[in-house]
Amino acid sequence: MHMSNVLHISSFDEQIIKKEIGSRYNEPEWLTEYRIRSLYNYKILPDETSPLFNKYTIADLLDSGRFTITLDSVTNELDDELKRRRDEIRNGIVITQAGRDIEVRGLNKSLEEGGLVIKDIMVALKDDEYAEIIRRVSSRIDTGEDRFLALEHALFNSGLFIYVPRDMVLDEPITIIRSLPSDGTVVERNIVYAGASSRVRIVQELYSGYSDDAKGSTSNGIQQAYFESNGCYIEDNADVEFITTQGMSDGIAYFTNRKAFIARDARFNSYLGLFGGALSRCKVDNILDGFGASAEHFNVIFGSNAQVFDLTANMMHLKANTRGRVLSKAIVKDASRSLFKGMINIGKDAKGSESYLAGHAIILNKGARADSIPALEIETNEVKATHSASIAQMDEEQIFYMMSRGMSRDEAKRAIVFGFIEPLLRRLSRDARIYTTYLVDCKWRGRSLLLRSDDVMREIWEVEEESRRIESDIFEKHYKYR
Repeated sequence: MHMSNVLHISSFDEQIIKKEIGSRYNEPEWLTEYRIRSLYNYKILPDETSPLFNKYTIADLLDSGRFTITLDSVTNELDDELKRRRDEIRNGIVITQAGRDIEVRGLNKSLEEGGLVIKDIMVALKDDEYAEIIRRVSSRIDTGEDRFLALEHALFNSGLFIYVPRDMVLDEPITIIRSLPSDGTVVERNIVYAGASSRVRIVQELYSGYSDDAKGSTSNGIQQAYFESNGCYIEDNADVEFITTQGMSDGIAYFTNRKAFIARDARFNSYLGLFGGALSRCKVDNILDGFGASAEHFNVIFGSNAQVFDLTANMMHLKANTRGRVLSKAIVKDASRSLFKGMINIGKDAKGSESYLAGHAIILNKGARADSIPALEIETNEVKATHSASIAQMDEEQIFYMMSRGMSRDEAKRAIVFGFIEPLLRRLSRDARIYTTYLVDCKWRGRSLLLRSDDVMREIWEVEEESRRIESDIFEKHYKYR
């Protein structure tokens, strides 16, 4: 790796932004100014800006003095396991990101001619048409609302720009396999723009290092981290699903801000599975900005050892007759900790809206800890909004009962865990449900958090297919017109 331009995050200032990023990448002037404003916000903002949640944050565990960013182009390759994972995916478009390198497979000529665009965001910024889209969507982001959102928009030097044109329907998913470089910090900005009446499903798999025993800290004490901003801009009547599984190494810090702007009658479903990393801080904002828009966000957290997870999910209803649902399930054991903060906001122009928010956690032993803080903010009437929260330890009577039926203690606890997440799994799409089941099983058994087409995955697929067949048979038998 060329190390001539390696800087600590704390050393960035206006001049470095102009000379080392703006000039280096020949960026438009508006973007340099936008970066400078964002950097200022990063330096002045606290770790948690919400007056409701500012007493509840674990972002202050982050030691920013140990993070460096490499400004030079870094070339990396996927390790053999991730290459195998890439080659296993036969359907749809597959994007691999290793360091700052991007490879796209399966983007055929007909899709390109139809207007589908998949580019490195730094390359897209050099095209006037795409740069104008990025400028327009950037104007909708207030980096003064969150410190780490400001960091991501100030210092990003990699990411994806995905543009799905009006009326394009992608039946197969776009799969993203992201591998961090072997050391240092990645700051990334991803933009997904879905035109009116389009449909796309994106599956993002996040990994780190180049081996299962990568710990996320280099020999000189530099901490590995991944800062990520994901922006989804969904036009009228479009349908977007975004699935993310995070299986990073134990020492990685993972910070992500996810915003979705959902227009009239559009639909957005997102899923976040958090399994790896030492410290994960995620902020998810769904902005229902069109009449009849709908959004659902689901997440599963499984913490072990000393892992810490901090998740905030906001559902903001700005227009009438919008629908929202947020459901979080956390499993914590050993000395791990999860913190879920949720907010439903129904604005004054959002009459007729409905929203639901739930955060539930199960604690597997005394050393673990979980907190769930749901909130409502209603500014109009004629709406329906509910929330719920629960934190519970595993029931010893249930374990005893299952052991009396022949299960071992470990098998009984595993069955209870899967029973706990089953209501959420039923609401997920097939891909998210299968991947979650596989990764929870890997986590339980202490296996690598890498999706593989092995015997366990095949068995889960077979169970899924059999379940779908049974449901189909029941429907045909009981509801068929005669």
